[in-house]
Amino acid sequence: MSARVMLSGAAAQDLAPPIRRRWPRGLTPWLFVAPWLLGFVAFTLGPLLYSLYTSLFDWPLMGGERFVGLENYRRILSSDDDFRDALWVTCRFAGLYVPIHLVAALGLALLLNRRGWGQGLFRTLFYLPSMLSGVALVTIWTWIYSQEYGLLNYLLGLIGIAPLNWLGSPRWAIWSVVIASLWSLGGTMLVFLAGLKAIPVDLYEAAALSGVSRLKQFTHITLPLLSPVLLFNLVTTLIAAFQQLTLALLLTEGGPLKSTYMLAMYIYDTAFKYFDMGYASALSWLLFLIILLLALSVMRFSSLWVFYENEIKRESGEGQA
Repeated sequence: MSARVMLSGAAAQDLAPPIRRRWPRGLTPWLFVAPWLLGFVAFTLGPLLYSLYTSLFDWPLMGGERFVGLENYRRILSSDDDFRDALWVTCRFAGLYVPIHLVAALGLALLLNRRGWGQGLFRTLFYLPSMLSGVALVTIWTWIYSQEYGLLNYLLGLIGIAPLNWLGSPRWAIWSVVIASLWSLGGTMLVFLAGLKAIPVDLYEAAALSGVSRLKQFTHITLPLLSPVLLFNLVTTLIAAFQQLTLALLLTEGGPLKSTYMLAMYIYDTAFKYFDMGYASALSWLLFLIILLLALSVMRFSSLWVFYENEIKRESGEGQA
């Protein structure tokens, strides 16, 4: 009897389905982000750390490297006039480009936020230029800026203004780069437009019923509620301005008289024209620190003019209490 029980138990054990090991749920999200993480480590974090390592060496492209410590940084900050000149040109470009870019993008977003025919069409048309490659953009603007047959000088001639040497004059070259850079403000415009769509319409209706003018509605409703979006666009546009390279390099090649010779172009020339990789890496890290300090400064003082919805609700709740 006991033998039969043992045999039946063994047969039941053989017929039982195999036990499946459960996949750890904590690993599933990591599998989805693994391709991005691998790409980030291989193509962003790895080269970034390697450039920091390279910046501590005298590292010509042809020849052996020699460890110099912080000598590259000391030489940049103490005796490199080209660095100071390029930094000044970059700051000048950013001072012109950033406010014009933000105002133009916000103005377009306000126009596209109004109800009317063809909203989707106009949004697409205004965004499409930002999809163009830098080389194609430079080709278009080289023709527009031409002193002999350029479209811009032709339009100026219609109102009685003499043709300007946009790309050959130190006075107008920086403006030519600023205007050409505004061609790709479609992304910033869409971010502003999304922020405008998130503002409740009830606020404008209540203000209109109270007799508040459109200008006061913009300054007292739109701008405060749009300030977090404005902060985001300000930081991203500031970073893009200090990293400007393609348009200035292909439009003016840094000229005339280095009036458009920006810091990113100086880094490019140091690395790929003079083949001094160690010095170029040190310049890149100083540019990174400058951008980081500017971004942190903007974030530090943002509490003076940025208003978040949860803060407004909390303050109103405390006031009622």
